[in-house]
Amino acid sequence: MLELRALLEMRQALPLSFSGDGSTLLVASNAPGTQQLFLLPARGGALTQLTEFDEPVNGQFLPDGRILLEMDERGNERTQLYVFEREPEPLVVDPRFKHDTPRVSPDGTLLAYATNRRNGVDFDVVARTPAGGEERVFEIGGYAAVDSVSPDGGWIAVEKLGDRSGDGDLFLFAPATGEVVHATPHEREAEWYSTAWLPDSSGFFAATNDGRDTFAIARFDIASARWRTVVESEWDLDCVADEAGRSLLVVANEDGYARLALHDPVTGAQREEVPLPGRGVVEHPIFSKDGSLLAFGFSRPTEPHDVWLYDLDARELTRLTTSPGDVDPATLVEPELHRYESFDGESIPVFLFEPAGDGPFPVVVTVHGGPEAQWRPWFSPSFAPLTQYLVARGYAVAAPNVRGSSGYGKRYEHLDDVRLRLDSVRDLAALHAWLGARPEIDASRAVLYGRSYGGYMVLAGLAFQPELWAAGIEAVGISSLVTFLENTSDYRRAAREREYGSLARDRDFLVEASPATHIDAIRAPLFVQHGRNDPRVPVGESEHIHRVLTEKGIRCDLLIFENEGHLVEKLPNRIEMFSRAVAFLDEVLAPA
Repeated sequence: MLELRALLEMRQALPLSFSGDGSTLLVASNAPGTQQLFLLPARGGALTQLTEFDEPVNGQFLPDGRILLEMDERGNERTQLYVFEREPEPLVVDPRFKHDTPRVSPDGTLLAYATNRRNGVDFDVVARTPAGGEERVFEIGGYAAVDSVSPDGGWIAVEKLGDRSGDGDLFLFAPATGEVVHATPHEREAEWYSTAWLPDSSGFFAATNDGRDTFAIARFDIASARWRTVVESEWDLDCVADEAGRSLLVVANEDGYARLALHDPVTGAQREEVPLPGRGVVEHPIFSKDGSLLAFGFSRPTEPHDVWLYDLDARELTRLTTSPGDVDPATLVEPELHRYESFDGESIPVFLFEPAGDGPFPVVVTVHGGPEAQWRPWFSPSFAPLTQYLVARGYAVAAPNVRGSSGYGKRYEHLDDVRLRLDSVRDLAALHAWLGARPEIDASRAVLYGRSYGGYMVLAGLAFQPELWAAGIEAVGISSLVTFLENTSDYRRAAREREYGSLARDRDFLVEASPATHIDAIRAPLFVQHGRNDPRVPVGESEHIHRVLTEKGIRCDLLIFENEGHLVEKLPNRIEMFSRAVAFLDEVLAPA
């Protein structure tokens, strides 16, 4: 019998960066229980653990071979920066503020990062040497992030969120002179990301949906300040380039599945596809400095991420890591992709996992967070262990990408903006009807499960469609859009108002669309989890729902972790959370 703990203890590994000579990879692995840093020979060999902290960490190689290490405290997301060799040495540390998206120039002379230290709200870009010295500050304002540094260190590419949903800009900041170039003047909503520089720093590639529905790859020339589209698709594209200028890697998101192709960076023409070990999702593709090696993380619904290496000269694909785990992926279930019609005729994608047998099976509907995100077919730590365990025990699991999800073009992503919010909840009702029409599904035993915005969708389903759902499991969910926006971290408020609506202009609708407003309609039992240090969704959102439902006599189990934030990062906590969630489900909705 498949054990939940064994699924939760399946580890994963992702490549972070190559050493300068390409001989070694820096790898992030949660083999110790939280994500820590390891060294791995690029041609294969054993992992060597570098860090051993209570908190999960991230990092990248510095040109001198040391590590730039990123770490917050107990999930508060206020990232601090350290230089790590044998012990962490403080580099940029002020626990009151965030220090995000650190990027280092290839020669190691320039460090750039974004921080909200000026006023706690707006993000400025700071440029300095890793060793210290004078800082140059670009006060861009709003929610900004460093995307990249040019090879010569002359330019810092900065992303900034716009005031409208699905809108943003790229700015170029020259730390030596203070010059600022707005690279993306535009009128209609558009976004740019993943800048990949040419070796001579004369321009870069980027993914953009400017003037189109999906993301294409375009090239920007600094001298002329002009863009030119080089690769297009009906699906969203992303890109990575090597420092030597040998290849442009284009990553396609085709209905959630990844496809990789190498293109000529001069002509844009496709040279070859990169072979993958199966149908799944690729994360964090990175090139060695000379462009001869490509490493990436690969995962599918039955197998967590591990590190793979493609040798461009030999055209050979090699698996570099096999993370610890006692579950045979061959015993797990792959989903089938379907589409169903919603209330207005909109076609909604849904991945359906079905157990062995004829049914009818109870069904758990999992809703992703975001909402500007996408459920993709990989072994997500937040969904996959529970999904596979439930399927093994006779549950079906449906994972829809309701309207508002990314990955299907900007038209689809905007279908839930502001006062269209409840249309995405209506997609859940249409899914319930579609599932109920399938003879193998028992829709009278349908459960909602989600995290973050997915938690809002769980609560909204229970409040607006109480006759449809037999139970709910939600984590770090929004119960009131008003109190969420009032109490979320100051630096996040404006970024979230552009999607959900403004407290000043849309308060009436925010109240109406909040599950807390309709809490008297909720009658299904509910399991709730939250992290005390969550800077995104305040823990009070969960405490309020728990208190009111308990006073009404409706079962509402609440689990709060004092040492977590928005995510459940630590393995003992993940085991406790999912074990208690399954026990709750067994009690309120035992399989037939």
